[in-house]
Amino acid sequence: MGLKRSSANTASKGGGIIAWIRVLAIELVPYNINVNCIAPGFIMTELARKILSGTEIQAWLKRIPLERYGQPEDVAGTAVFLASADSDYITGTTIFAGGGFTCAGIM
Repeated sequence: MGLKRSSANTASKGGGIIAWIRVLAIELVPYNINVNCIAPGFIMTELARKILSGTEIQAWLKRIPLERYGQPEDVAGTAVFLASADSDYITGTTIFAGGGFTCAGIM
């Protein structure tokens, strides 16, 4: 998601990684390798708690449709799914694990 004063970061990390995953998926198909990406949203880690003030935590929370911050387990569950046979027909995809933040946009 694009934010003010983040064009280089958005292009290199956001769009660049998603495009790279798609190309890798095509290139690695002959080797029976699936390539996918997990794009986590706001995950409440110990570091996030240290960096964000209480006001910032509440302000960002209002922008998440599921009305909660993600937990590390939310990302881990997505990774376990992608590592399982249940995802064998998924390749070249980015899964946004962000509580709906990318759907709602910046409000």
